[in-house]
Amino acid sequence: MTSVLYDVPGPRARRRNLVLAIATVVVVAAVVGFVLWRLTLTGQFAASKWSVFTYTTVWAQIGTMLLNTLKAFAAAAVLSLVLGFVLAIGRLSDHAWVRIPATVVTEAFRAVPVLVMMMILYYGLPSLGIKMEPYWAVVIALMVYNGSVLAEALRAGVESLPRGQREAGFAIGLRKSGVMTLILLPQAIRAMLPVIIAQLVVTMKDTALGFLITYHELLYYAKLLATQPGRPILQAAFVIGGIYIVMCLLLSWLAHWIEKRGRRSPKNPVAGPHEPAADDEATLTEVISMQVSTGTRIRDAKTDH
Repeated sequence: MTSVLYDVPGPRARRRNLVLAIATVVVVAAVVGFVLWRLTLTGQFAASKWSVFTYTTVWAQIGTMLLNTLKAFAAAAVLSLVLGFVLAIGRLSDHAWVRIPATVVTEAFRAVPVLVMMMILYYGLPSLGIKMEPYWAVVIALMVYNGSVLAEALRAGVESLPRGQREAGFAIGLRKSGVMTLILLPQAIRAMLPVIIAQLVVTMKDTALGFLITYHELLYYAKLLATQPGRPILQAAFVIGGIYIVMCLLLSWLAHWIEKRGRRSPKNPVAGPHEPAADDEATLTEVISMQVSTGTRIRDAKTDH
């Protein structure tokens, strides 16, 4: 059986794919084996190298640093989303006096590396008589960079929607603000959710840059652990790196769960196998009218209660 997008591989292709799969497994196994051999040869699995992690105080400190990391990430993530929405809406504005400054700010913030922004906020502002705590330097630097990146993602999501969506909203009497908030942005968020979550994962990992401006987070404590007797540098990197991996996996799982719930939501009549075509203006107008009226009834019900 064949299709336009996929042809069932024949005997030669199956043999080639099998050889490539076996070669990949062999190469990966060889690399892993070499790394384990070098770790064993250099005594990295010795009990003395891992003894620092047998103390309750060490794990209590790791918990404290983890909490600091999550506090910086949570604040930066929320503020980045808010800034991203503001800049995206500004860039989509019909008014040049709004669109041009939003574009300049977005491009400027995207061009400045996060670490440079942290250095400016923490080491540069005191020369102007402004002292900033390491926590706020980390949060603000992450906010301005990731917010500008999210603004571009949201703008791209809105502009990728069929033009009929916007026209149908105007056809039922909505203003531009209503079309944007009730029709375009919800669909753009669903379309760009993987990109948004990927950027939030980057935000979480970039909190590790805070150790360079003395913010007490996980990487800062890993550096302290590496100075202990026996210098357990790799061991501290493995433990702290494993914590970061778990946090990123949990964030990705949460995004996947939200995406699945969004597809099954009864408030999303457009989703599903019977989605109308973009050029079917009458059907599209009816669907959008249903979305707007449903949202209005929900808000009225909440107000009554």
